[in-house]
Amino acid sequence: MPPITVTAPRSELGRVVARALAEDPAEPGPEDVLVSLASQPPNTLLHDGHAWKHHGPARILADTRDALAQDAGFVVHASYAFLRAIDEGAQPGDRLAPITDAAREAEELVLGGPRPACVVRLGYLYGPESKDLKAYRTAFRLGRPYWAGPKDRLQHHLHTADAARALLLAARARPAGALLYATDDRPASFGEFMDHFARRIGNPLPLHLPGISRPLAHAVVAEEHMQMVALGVHGVAAPRPDGFTPAYADCRAGVDEIVAGWKG
Repeated sequence: MPPITVTAPRSELGRVVARALAEDPAEPGPEDVLVSLASQPPNTLLHDGHAWKHHGPARILADTRDALAQDAGFVVHASYAFLRAIDEGAQPGDRLAPITDAAREAEELVLGGPRPACVVRLGYLYGPESKDLKAYRTAFRLGRPYWAGPKDRLQHHLHTADAARALLLAARARPAGALLYATDDRPASFGEFMDHFARRIGNPLPLHLPGISRPLAHAVVAEEHMQMVALGVHGVAAPRPDGFTPAYADCRAGVDEIVAGWKG
């Protein structure tokens, strides 16, 4: 068995982590490390909340227990940086609260389990492989509006390449008992993120769905998404995995790289 293994290897983030590991193989260590990614598919604002239908509270806990049941000497559990807003006193909406409760319970299971482990809370993921980001590209080119959320509610974002590097740094360092963060350096609202993306792919004036349209917007945007973009954080999340600095310091830099790569 290799010294580092990854759960959900066929997921979007799983493929990125596997590729990063192949490019920089782990040195043999005293114990195998399991990097648990099973709860990460909904950790993005790009699915408009719909991914929670398949990755709800019960599955978060079941996937965590399955990971902890595997044979490994150390566990790195990938969690959600948006929990920081809850830690700082934000009140999640009624649809988001069961998700945040389950995510925090999963972290407690990992850190309180029988084997050494750490938790790495990842910012909202985006990357060139994202099917949801490509779907937004099509929607913006058709001039469709989107649910941007409040301008003053900032979120942590993270390019998937940076996520992979942070997780592997944690896997190699094995910081037992640690609760760590991997995010970019500057939080941004979802509207700022998506407006910049829309302009980069040729839609200079993307339309936002107005708040008054909330009941009708549920036809395409889940309430979970609306509650997620209403959470806000400020500043850099810390502590980070030792040696981690994001290559994409903010979402603008990451989006620019992605769009340039698509054009290439």
